[in-house]
Amino acid sequence: MKTHLRAVLRSGKFIVGFTIFAAILLLVFIYPLFNPGNPLQMIGYNSFTKPGTYVSLYDSLDTRRVYTFRPPGAADVRIDAKLSPEDRESIMEWLLSYSEQEGLGLTERDIDIEYTEGLMALWWQYYDSEIRLDGMTIARRREFERLDLRLDGLFNLDDLHVMALDPETGEYDILFATVSDDDYVNVDDVANVIYLPLGTDGFGRDVLKQLVSAIGTSLWIGLIAGSIATAIGLTLGLISGYIGGIVDDIVMFFTNLITVIPGIVLLILISYSISQLERGPVTVAIVIGVTGWAWTTRSVRSQVMSLRNRDHVNLSKLSGHSIPKIIVRDILPYIASYVVMAFILQISIGILSEATLSMLGLGPSTTTTATLGLMLDWSIMKSTAHISGAWWAYYPVILAIALISFSLNLMNTGLDQVFNPQLRD
Repeated sequence: MKTHLRAVLRSGKFIVGFTIFAAILLLVFIYPLFNPGNPLQMIGYNSFTKPGTYVSLYDSLDTRRVYTFRPPGAADVRIDAKLSPEDRESIMEWLLSYSEQEGLGLTERDIDIEYTEGLMALWWQYYDSEIRLDGMTIARRREFERLDLRLDGLFNLDDLHVMALDPETGEYDILFATVSDDDYVNVDDVANVIYLPLGTDGFGRDVLKQLVSAIGTSLWIGLIAGSIATAIGLTLGLISGYIGGIVDDIVMFFTNLITVIPGIVLLILISYSISQLERGPVTVAIVIGVTGWAWTTRSVRSQVMSLRNRDHVNLSKLSGHSIPKIIVRDILPYIASYVVMAFILQISIGILSEATLSMLGLGPSTTTTATLGLMLDWSIMKSTAHISGAWWAYYPVILAIALISFSLNLMNTGLDQVFNPQLRD
């Protein structure tokens, strides 16, 4: 036992897989301590708020500590940020049309839309609202006029005045705050600051907080499903492999029947037959477990059949030991390592199966917690995050599923190399 344990601890694949899995577990247990509360609580009224740090604008204006800074290039940074890619494309479109009409010879190579200073220099040099370009509609010309006004506003650095309501007159004529282009506030001085490393989803919920909770729930589903599938498969495999005869025929008949039918079909049929209100995480885990034992049964049966005629087993038979005692004492210890590896794989399969069911709309029905599959369903199927470009709503979920499956399979491979003589170096 000690020799095998040392070999496991020297297995690079097992250590890497275990480290990744342990890091995920630590995240699940530790993060809620720093960010408690309901993971499904809506904190935003906008769909798919991108990742970042959000500061209360009201509290920023109300702060009593305003600092003056004049960092070099601040104006250029401000203009670069406000000049959208669509505005840049429109400027180039007008310049190319004007160049073609007037024969200036400007080409796309001469117009670098990423170089703001040069782009604006060309615009100020050639644009005139009185110019009528051939083939340009009145509506499109009006768009360029509005763009020109908006560009003028980018360079307007006049102070901004925030007015408050006068309760006596009912008019906004009380000066609340004056904001200059060189006024800065320290984030620590602002009362309300929200950190959203992964933004919000289509329902305005914190994605990271939801993801951590979903990982914990999915691991719980995988653990329950894996335990059930492994327990059923181990029991049937031991009985079938050791007793043989008619018992073996009956067990293998049902095992082959389950094997022939695609597992996902069974999952869909059973899940669909359960009402949505009763389809909680534990129920889904049980459904996955009772439909995923077939391959474990076949594998355990094969292992037991190779052990049942060993000398130590025959000696136990001659000693008059009962069948359960022989199975538990003389056979089970020899396949314990294989059972552990099967259990690890069953956990991974359980997590992936839940994600598949949830993407089909047959996963857990819950309003108190999330699973990885439900997060994918909400972001992609319900909110079309992939179309909106909200990558943060589903890429981290996919990465979490991949990391969990990768770590569990890596642990399994490391154990297999230790306990399987044919794979030992």
